Amino acid sequence: MSHFGKMKFWLFIGIGVVVFLPPFAKYQELRHKNNKLEQDLKDTRAEIKRLQVNKVRLETDMTYIEGRARDKIGLVRKGEIVLKEPEKR
Repeated sequence: MSHFGKMKFWLFIGIGVVVFLPPFAKYQELRHKNNKLEQDLKDTRAEIKRLQVNKVRLETDMTYIEGRARDKIGLVRKGEIVLKEPEKR
């Protein structure tokens, strides 16, 4: 291969890098964003499912409702004694 042939080869390689590298980098960035969005969608669907199950339980399961009321608003039954933990600072 002559000196001129080697220069043409490296010039061709250089032009190829300049032409194809930026779109390839953008493709990689978009692929990464797409994977992240797909994971976010999967997580959101799982959260929706969990909330739907919780909603049904809140509408139908009296034991669950009572437990939630006890936790959230401090509901107690008549005759029960409430013990509180000291607040952590």
